[in-house]
Amino acid sequence: MRVLGVDPGLTRCGVGVVEGVAGRPLTMLGVGVVRTSPDAEIGMRLVAIEQGIETWLDEHRPELVAVERVFAQHNVRTVMGTAQASAVAMLCASRRGIPVALHTPSEVKAAVTGSGRADKAQVGAMVTRLLRLAAPPKPADAADALALAICHIWRAPVMNRLQQAHAAARPSRIPTTAPVRKVTR
Repeated sequence: MRVLGVDPGLTRCGVGVVEGVAGRPLTMLGVGVVRTSPDAEIGMRLVAIEQGIETWLDEHRPELVAVERVFAQHNVRTVMGTAQASAVAMLCASRRGIPVALHTPSEVKAAVTGSGRADKAQVGAMVTRLLRLAAPPKPADAADALALAICHIWRAPVMNRLQQAHAAARPSRIPTTAPVRKVTR
């Protein structure tokens, strides 16, 4: 499975591509950051993020895009920018028919480090170890994007089994409709 991880942000949008399957060594295929100027108009910043993500999708052809789920923070301005960049990533993938998965920061940290409360340095160190890199990817947004991809690769088989079990446990939902009677006058 080839996954593009996206750590959304307006100034720095981390992107990273990881390939592999759960239980086997993973391979990093690319990592970077799509940057925009804080002085630019918001619409132009979103266009720049879209163009950057489209380039990554063209170059790496992922099977899935994993995006960090936006969570509430005290700084509403930061949340809005993150949500906007997240929406751009989801739009780019969906336009191409690429499935999108959302993971919370604590899910990603727990998957990669074993603790949902790990700090950025711990995430970077584990990404470096798991992908057999010489040094942690910089900036932290790039390492976080790789962590998102790793999280999804590792969690996807379990998530699929849970969805199948849930679907099997549900009674089938056959739509019932009342017979249509023709009324003549």
